[in-house]
Amino acid sequence: MNQGKILLEPGTLWTRIKKTTELALKSGALKSIPTKLEIIEQNGVKFVVRILENINRKIAEQKKRDHEVAKTGKEFNPFLPYEVDLFVADISPTHVCILNKFNVVDYHLLIITRAFESQENLLTLEDFTATGACLEEFEGLVFYNGGKLAGASQPHKHLQIVPFAETDIPISPLLKAAKLETAIGSIPEFPFVHAFTNLDMGESAEITLEKYHTLLQTVGIKPLENNIQSGAYNLLMTRKWMLIVPRQYDEFETISVNSLGFAGALLVKNQEQMQLLKDITPINLLSKVAFCK
Repeated sequence: MNQGKILLEPGTLWTRIKKTTELALKSGALKSIPTKLEIIEQNGVKFVVRILENINRKIAEQKKRDHEVAKTGKEFNPFLPYEVDLFVADISPTHVCILNKFNVVDYHLLIITRAFESQENLLTLEDFTATGACLEEFEGLVFYNGGKLAGASQPHKHLQIVPFAETDIPISPLLKAAKLETAIGSIPEFPFVHAFTNLDMGESAEITLEKYHTLLQTVGIKPLENNIQSGAYNLLMTRKWMLIVPRQYDEFETISVNSLGFAGALLVKNQEQMQLLKDITPINLLSKVAFCK
C-alpha cells in the first residue's frame, strides 16, 4: 500500500507516538477528553458508545478561537502551523503526522498535508502513500471525513488513524458476510448506500487509489473541478479493507456522526443523548445520516 518517497524511518513511528504523547500530556498541549463507555448490541455488532464526561475544555478552546477569528478576520487553522508539542513525525514530503489534541481514544493520530488542501478535496496518491506508511508501522483504522456533512470539523485536509486491531473494530463480524461482486461489494446488514472492497498490504498506493476511485464511482461520487468531491462521504480503511459511505446529514436528532460511527464507534455528549441513541438504535441512526438504499 506504500509507494513513493517516505521520510519516516521504518520501525520508529510507534515509539515516537508514545514519547510525544507522554511529553504532550506533561506540557498540556494534549487535552484528552475523558469518557464513559457503554455497549449497545444490534445485528451482531457490539456498538461502542462513549459518553463525554467533560467537554468544557474543548468548548472553551473553541470560544477562544472564535474570538480570535472575530478579532483578526482570519479563519483559524490549527494545522498551519501545527503545535510543535503535538508533532510526531515527518511521513513524506507532502505529509506529517501529529497527535489529535482533543482525543477520546489513546494515540489518535492526524495525518495532515503540509500545505493547505481542502477537506472537500478527493484523496490523492500522496495521501494514500503517507497513510500506507503509517499502516505499515502499526495496525489501525484509518478514516477520512470528507466534508462537513461527513463530520469534518476542520477545513484543512487530514486523515486520521486510531490503533485498532481488526478484531477490535466493532463491525468486523459483519465483514465476514460481505458480498463482493467483481471486487466491489456490500455489507448485507447495512441498509444504507455504501461500497466495500478488500485491500492487500502488498499492493502499491496506486492500486489503493484506483480502488478508492472505483468505490466512489459505485456510490455516485465524482471528481469536480480542481479535484473537489461532488458529495460528502466517510472513508474507513485498514490493512485489509476499505469502506465508503456517502452522507446527506452530519447529525440526526442532535447526535453527530463521523466516520467512526460506521465502524461501530459512536460518541454522545450526555446521558440524554445516550438514551436517545438507544431509542433510535445505532443502525437506524447511521441510516438517517446516510442515504437509504
